[in-house]
Amino acid sequence: MASRLFKESPHPDEKQRQLLSKQLGLAPRQVKFWFQNRRTQIKAIQERHENSLLKTEMEKLREENKAMREQINKACCPNCGTATTSQDAAVTTDEQQLKIENARLKTEVEKLRAALGKYPPGTASPSCSTGKDQDSRSSLDFLNGIFGLKKSRVMEIVNEAMEELITMATAGEPLWIRSVETGREILNYDEYVKELSAKDSTNNVRPKRSIEASRETGVVFVDLPRLLQCFTDVSKWKETFPCLISKAATVDVISDGEDPNRNGAVQLMFAELQMLTPMVPTREVYFVRYCKQLSAEQWAIVDVSIDQVEDNIDASLVKCRKRPSGCIIEDKSNGHCKVIWVEHLECQKATVHTMYRSIINSGLAFGARHWMATLQLQCERLVFFMATNVPTKDSTGVATLAGRKSILKLAQRMTCSFCHAIGASSFHTWTKVSSKTGEDIRITSRKNLNDPGEPLGLILCAVSSIWLPVSPYVLFDFLRDEARRDEWDVMFKGGQTQSIANLSKGQDRGNAVTIQTIKSKENSTWIIQDSCTNAYESMVVHAPVDITGMQSVMTGCDSSNIAILPSGFSILPDGLESRPLVITSRQDEKSTEAGSLLTIAFQILTSTSTTAKPTVESVDSVNTLISCTLRNIKTSLQCEDG
Repeated sequence: MASRLFKESPHPDEKQRQLLSKQLGLAPRQVKFWFQNRRTQIKAIQERHENSLLKTEMEKLREENKAMREQINKACCPNCGTATTSQDAAVTTDEQQLKIENARLKTEVEKLRAALGKYPPGTASPSCSTGKDQDSRSSLDFLNGIFGLKKSRVMEIVNEAMEELITMATAGEPLWIRSVETGREILNYDEYVKELSAKDSTNNVRPKRSIEASRETGVVFVDLPRLLQCFTDVSKWKETFPCLISKAATVDVISDGEDPNRNGAVQLMFAELQMLTPMVPTREVYFVRYCKQLSAEQWAIVDVSIDQVEDNIDASLVKCRKRPSGCIIEDKSNGHCKVIWVEHLECQKATVHTMYRSIINSGLAFGARHWMATLQLQCERLVFFMATNVPTKDSTGVATLAGRKSILKLAQRMTCSFCHAIGASSFHTWTKVSSKTGEDIRITSRKNLNDPGEPLGLILCAVSSIWLPVSPYVLFDFLRDEARRDEWDVMFKGGQTQSIANLSKGQDRGNAVTIQTIKSKENSTWIIQDSCTNAYESMVVHAPVDITGMQSVMTGCDSSNIAILPSGFSILPDGLESRPLVITSRQDEKSTEAGSLLTIAFQILTSTSTTAKPTVESVDSVNTLISCTLRNIKTSLQCEDG
């Protein structure tokens, strides 16, 4: 009935929708969405058909063009271009006609290219894939003008950005001034505008934006080729920064670069940047990334947003753009590199929850310190994963190196899955509810149909973020301590926890993977826990595991098919710099630690049926779980009034 009405009127008015909803027993809103979806489907079909016709026409024009070129070559001398037959006048006339026709065909081809340009760059059309001839070249070459600028202009922009990055990374005062209170470097923006921003004439036409600039220097224990791969391979980039990147893609490859390290590589990229909480919106940004070797020991990776590219993609995604940002990498030749990281963002001002206002407005949340700390943590994790001479005290409970690697690999997959599940990414649709103790809880659900790495069925995820008047270090040590687990874990209240294995994955004792058994009156449960801490944030991620499956992993078996559903905690400093409570000569009363931003997340399998839907009972269950856990944490840390 709806299909029949759609043929007659694809845009029914309110009265028609009301009548149809009564006849079909559906809500008017459902009818409205059905017609919207149907119109979208019809439009997609029409566009696929149109695109197919355009592609066919383009191929036809190419063949005609080719034939005409061959005919001209046969009729003309290859050296001087004059006719070689006795019919000079006739051939000259034919040649002129061919040239006119050729010009017309070129115009037609350009029109068709412009028509094809309506599809997102770097993607095949909905109805067909690109041919080998097109694949062998950058689409910036093939569809010249799709972004409103040529490859030569892109290279000019990225080279200018590279010069600015080098200046930003190496300059001292007056461009960068070190804060006496915090020790952090602060960009002198007036100096920046005077020295580096003179060419940027577009600032005055943009809406009012906030500027975030930060610089951090550090050493990472990883060899240069592997480090460069973290930036040139988008999948490696996501793996290296799972807490910061919820989505990333290479939209287009402008230049592949040379040698295995891809010197000179230029690629248009998209990223969705997140915090580990659904309370802070993600930042979507398009930018061009350029990798260049500066000297025998130095490389640079620069990211810069290009206005013409963004304007053609989607204006709504330009709420955040990158001014020249990136890092200078210096190879120290003994398995480690020095990295200077510069992060320079320009974002539209947005309303931020008061709890996160300080950490975001200070530039810490998406700043260089966060990126650097995460990079150092992941590189250190990789070193411990590859190590063959791990001291016994750092690898207890696992007899073989293969077993150690399998456990560390499983733990990393678990933590990446946790980061992916709890952010504000458009992957999720969050519903806000109130907990039994007054905190806000966000709830979302998803269905796992065929991923063996998670339980199959309907999965419910509940997340809550709160401020606690406790040092991040104290909170982290409390939550990762297996001896104190029964103080907060309502699932195993009163159970006896015992460590089965403890594997170090970093120099800080807080960076470790543990396997615990929790014995209660009824049964025994195994838990795998991954604890991570760096200069910016800490995480404690845990999940129950099948005992038989975990035992096989401990012997070195592949862990990729072990179904695991992580829950856990993310701990951040609140962004408020420490201030003395009182002025006194007594050492223990001179200062106070700032508070913590704690995000707690639980994931539960509510049904093994892939057609099931969330129920009131399942939502109430995770609500109770979070409420009780938060109450227990506050009680144990004596901050009920926080």
